[in-house]
Amino acid sequence: MDVMNVRRLIPATAVAGAAVLGLTTLSACSSSDAAGGGSDGKLDVVASFYPMQYLAEEIGGSHVSVTTLTKPGAEPHDLELSPKQIGSLSDADYILYLKGIQPAVDDAVGQAGVKNTVDAASLTTLEDHGTEVDGHDHGHDEGEDHEGEDHEGEDHDHEGEEAGADPHIWLDPVKYAEVAKGVGKSLEKADPDHASDYRENTAKLVGELDSLDKAYASGLKDTATKTFITTHSAFGYLAERYGLTQEGIAGIDPEAEPSPARINEIHAVAEKNEATTVFFETLASDKTAATLAKDLGLKTDVLDPLEGITGKSKGADYLEVMKSNLTALQKALGAK
Repeated sequence: MDVMNVRRLIPATAVAGAAVLGLTTLSACSSSDAAGGGSDGKLDVVASFYPMQYLAEEIGGSHVSVTTLTKPGAEPHDLELSPKQIGSLSDADYILYLKGIQPAVDDAVGQAGVKNTVDAASLTTLEDHGTEVDGHDHGHDEGEDHEGEDHEGEDHDHEGEEAGADPHIWLDPVKYAEVAKGVGKSLEKADPDHASDYRENTAKLVGELDSLDKAYASGLKDTATKTFITTHSAFGYLAERYGLTQEGIAGIDPEAEPSPARINEIHAVAEKNEATTVFFETLASDKTAATLAKDLGLKTDVLDPLEGITGKSKGADYLEVMKSNLTALQKALGAK
């Protein structure tokens, strides 16, 4: 996808236009940092990593200039911020981040003291999907999708939850839509002059996420197996939403090495549940997945946790990559 490489070379003057078009914006450590002070009349938004960037761009539209702290292709969990990036945070008009994913960002955001700082984790309910990888069953009936929960506007306190709570909420279209609604409301408060546009953009995005949810629900309803194996245990919310069972080789940290005991468990699980595929991701090494798949006689494929968009991504944005993930899951699970 050479076009993605071109996008990453957009000059600083084009950042505002790039945000409007939903293109990958320059990272905040580039010549265009968040310290613009709104000189162009736009709201200077700093997003912590791609899933937050996408929401800010789609909902903010032409009224925001978005920079992201995580470069395309970087592993978000391991992010370290430069002094310049940390300094740029305090000059932002609006910060959107997800507490519990990037410790360096959590610390820097706390020190920045920006009034319009939004933690996406506070806009929905986090769940514990078992950071200890112990054969935890993530599969639940499709009906257990918490319909009727209305979290927008609620100020949930997640202190003390971080150790066990799974932060990968964006991989569940329903939870991501809840977050989108909260982001929309917070942008209305931060920039009341453009509130009607933020409302309209939020409604459009939520509609697209609702359609994505329906596509997943119908596409995964009737499958030969409900179990999928992945190197990165990022898909707990997605599994729960659509009645699947995620078996993570390692834990929520994609770089963690699995124990020999866990490898043996995966062998047993794969045979028992007739799993066909070991999924790896785009931003981390696929060595573990390849070795395990070879030992088990299974295929390998990509299930993208959407923590960043690069030239290797199977799609140019969140919606496209999620549709590619659905296709990969349907193939691996034997959708009928």
